[in-house]
Amino acid sequence: MKKSILIMSIILTMVGLMAFAWHSGNRKEIVPAPIAMPIKKDSLASVKAFEKVYRVLMSPRCMNCHPSGDVPLQGDDSHLHEMFPKRGKDGKGLFAMKCSSCHQPSNTPGIHSPPGNPEWHLPPADMKMVFQGKTATELAKQLIDPKKNGNKSMKELLAHAEDGLVRWGWKPGEGRTLPPISHAEFKKAWETWLNNGAYAPKSKP
Repeated sequence: MKKSILIMSIILTMVGLMAFAWHSGNRKEIVPAPIAMPIKKDSLASVKAFEKVYRVLMSPRCMNCHPSGDVPLQGDDSHLHEMFPKRGKDGKGLFAMKCSSCHQPSNTPGIHSPPGNPEWHLPPADMKMVFQGKTATELAKQLIDPKKNGNKSMKELLAHAEDGLVRWGWKPGEGRTLPPISHAEFKKAWETWLNNGAYAPKSKP
């Protein structure tokens, strides 16, 4: 009798160990889902950074290609382009007066010679992206509105600081003033503004 009980205990123990081994080998490890950390927003840092961004965007190197009308601006005093070329549907000129007729892929040597870049153009007619005459509040809101900024996402806006035509502003050719801060400082301010919430400065009374 005792021998039978001992044999039965051994069998049950072995069955239990086999079942445990099978379960351990086939169960899936449960890994907690990562917790999404909130993006840090800092309205003060964002607004302060946009003050630098705004100074660059309102400089002739930027504003001349973002006019309120359909004629580009020209010179450090941002006067109307002397030959009065028009924006055109795609922003590259109208009829025979195309931007590329005078503006080549690189700056033409010499004082007052046409500046150049492979992407030389104004914003298209259906997305004019006007800078001229905009307050800091208005421009900040416009820049992050996909309906007014060329359908750009936040990721695309961040990348825009390295756009070839944007970078041209710091290599504009002979006789032209540079933006008020370096490209590196502009890029840092641009990213700080966007990454901290892209806050618009308060309107001045």
